[in-house]
Amino acid sequence: MSATLAADAPDPRRTFWQSTLRFCKREPLGTFGLLLVIIMALTGFSAEWLAPYNPTANDFGAMTEPPSLEHLLGTDQFGRDLMSRIIYGARTALIVGLTSAVFGGFSGLVLGVASAYFGGKIDLIVQRLSDIVMAFPLIIMALAVVAIFGPGVQNVILAITIPLIPRCSRVVRASALTIRSMPYVDAARACGFGHTRIILRHMVPNVMAPFLIMVTSFVGQAILAEASLSYLGLGVQEPVPAWGLMLQGGAEEYASTAPWIAIFPGVAIMLAVLGINLFGDAMRDALDPKLRER
Repeated sequence: MSATLAADAPDPRRTFWQSTLRFCKREPLGTFGLLLVIIMALTGFSAEWLAPYNPTANDFGAMTEPPSLEHLLGTDQFGRDLMSRIIYGARTALIVGLTSAVFGGFSGLVLGVASAYFGGKIDLIVQRLSDIVMAFPLIIMALAVVAIFGPGVQNVILAITIPLIPRCSRVVRASALTIRSMPYVDAARACGFGHTRIILRHMVPNVMAPFLIMVTSFVGQAILAEASLSYLGLGVQEPVPAWGLMLQGGAEEYASTAPWIAIFPGVAIMLAVLGINLFGDAMRDALDPKLRER
């Protein structure tokens, strides 16, 4: 009898691979986006082995050289290899993007669920503070925070995280308000369960789908914000390799004489954000039951 039950039990590995294959067939653009994200992650965190040159080493005898066999993507105005700097720049973009998205998303999750569950003055205070922060565009708020605390990787992460918190909080709160009125939440209260158990067992798991979609989109927004701040000179500082910083150095002065200095970092930013957005849209279609095919 036990052998029969064991034979009929589904294989979790087979189920996982079947689900992955089904996702790839239904969401080819999302699969392409996920592939771009994986390539970016592997490139960034394997930079020491993939980069052909030291990204911060100057070679004043090879300044603004065009792409060649020696330097596949050319060199910048200081003779630094562009391919090496782009590879290391992927790590900087991922660190800033993922850290900002995770911290901003988690903080928004906590505030959104608490605001919806407790309501009253807590909800009023949280929502009015969110209105104040969201009144400013993300890049404007990030500029204000960086202007106060100064440039640098840690301050850039903080500057991007703060504007993301109310955006995630609003989406999570909207879903949590619906969950709060469900019968199983009322039943949990009637059974005498505490607030912590109800929130962790019943509310948080049911808002994870929109939360994961928001966090995925936040990564792309954070990468764009970091590139914008670095381009303006308020983000990551030299000699740290960063895509926005590379644009700042070659976008204007060398636009006609050495356009590759700005073209290749711009393409890297475009592909990274495109891949994250495509994957985020595919996750939305896969996790939202209203968008699933019946």
